[in-house]
Amino acid sequence: MSNIYRSNILKSQKRAYSEGTVLLEDDIWYFFEIDAEEESELDFYLHQELRLYRDDEWITGVLLEDGILATPYEKFRIENGDRILIKKSILFSLENLMEEISDDAFNQFITTLNNLNYSIYDCIFCHNHLVFLENQKIKQGVNFITFDNGDEICAVQHHFTYYKKQRDRFEFTLSTGKRIVIENIVK
Repeated sequence: MSNIYRSNILKSQKRAYSEGTVLLEDDIWYFFEIDAEEESELDFYLHQELRLYRDDEWITGVLLEDGILATPYEKFRIENGDRILIKKSILFSLENLMEEISDDAFNQFITTLNNLNYSIYDCIFCHNHLVFLENQKIKQGVNFITFDNGDEICAVQHHFTYYKKQRDRFEFTLSTGKRIVIENIVK
């Protein structure tokens, strides 16, 4: 599995973007997210991926100063009331963890998470114990990850042993009491 394949899986996740509208007030652009009660300054998202809804299609680009969306081919000026999608970021500790696990473990983890109606972007907490074991020959421990999809909470324990074999065991526990355990061993 290539990094491009993993990247495409992450891009296709539910809730990968925050949706809302923009408003220019006193020379400051504001973003009003549909599901949030507060606005944020659009400048907070400078140089990040953004999608602009124009002429019945989504245009993907990078946000620049003064409400400019730059695509590889042209630039668009954002206007008052425009609908936009802002790409969410994955928690840094979870992103590092996903890079450490094998392709099979990554695929099984994401598939199970999605089947439980969670997205990688629903992560609200991740303790990645692997980063503390970087220079050790035998890596063994547990990572703790919490997801919130707006309806339920899912706690994941990732038990790992990396020595002669790479063993990943994910225990998913939902707030409803449902539990699922998956295991992946790579020789």
